[in-house]
Amino acid sequence: MYYLIKESLTPCLPEEMEKTAGKTQYVAVLTTGEWQQRQECFDMLIDMDMEMNPPHETKAVVNQDSLTGSFSIPDRSDISGTRHSFSFALDEKGIVLVDDSGYAEKLVQAIASTKKWRLPSLERFLYDLLEMMIGQDLALLEKTENRLNQLEEEILKGEIESYPAEMNDIRGSLLDLRIHYEQLIDLGQELEENENGFFRDENLRYFHMFTERVIRLQDTVTGQREYVTQLRDLIQSHLDVKQNRIMTVLTVITSIFLPLTLIAGWYGMNFRYMPELEWRFSYPAVIVISILIVILCLFWFRKKKWM
Repeated sequence: MYYLIKESLTPCLPEEMEKTAGKTQYVAVLTTGEWQQRQECFDMLIDMDMEMNPPHETKAVVNQDSLTGSFSIPDRSDISGTRHSFSFALDEKGIVLVDDSGYAEKLVQAIASTKKWRLPSLERFLYDLLEMMIGQDLALLEKTENRLNQLEEEILKGEIESYPAEMNDIRGSLLDLRIHYEQLIDLGQELEENENGFFRDENLRYFHMFTERVIRLQDTVTGQREYVTQLRDLIQSHLDVKQNRIMTVLTVITSIFLPLTLIAGWYGMNFRYMPELEWRFSYPAVIVISILIVILCLFWFRKKKWM
């Protein structure tokens, strides 16, 4: 698909794009095969071959008379899953998006149907394209924040007794987003640097605005990753308190039965001249003494708030 950058993206034929080359900037969305067949028509001096396999990172590479690179965008419904990937090449005349999955075409069609520009330019199109990639991220991060708050409430209420696997998933997704944002920041700064002079100086603010927004998103992700760490420590502290309570109960029980064990061991020796062996009240006396020892121990432990 081919588009001219006018007040909005206007679909056109390849011949129309070539006829207006240098006058009206364009957007082309091609498959890998189409790019290989028509690459020379775009007259871009590319020092190194573009990455045709699905790229694994978002980056920009400055060539002699072009800017090439790739996008690797996490699927917001499954951030750690399969990514949307496509490559690009641009110069002052326009941009070519090379994608076999249809994702780039979907983004461009969304821009064509929703965006109207008072001052159309390649820079504004790139800004809207980049914004499409992160447009739902703030709502996604707010949803993650709310879920973390729910987990914290459940931990404080004692409803969570072990480290939930969901928190590992959240932490992994936040890590993937942080890396993605770092790459977008590098890309935005590379575009803003405008090394080849493809962009008008007054339009570089679009790239600066985008970079600043991604930095804010990255700060939010960093804060949420720290929040996950705090929740992990909170769970561990609750587990420690629970274990301490169990150890306290076991210690109290052991302390109560220790003197009783001493009595049982003492009178279990059965020496010949132990006077209590012949006393008719020895058995009930030992029972009474044992009960008194238990009562005194319980009273003492409660007084010391050990139970």
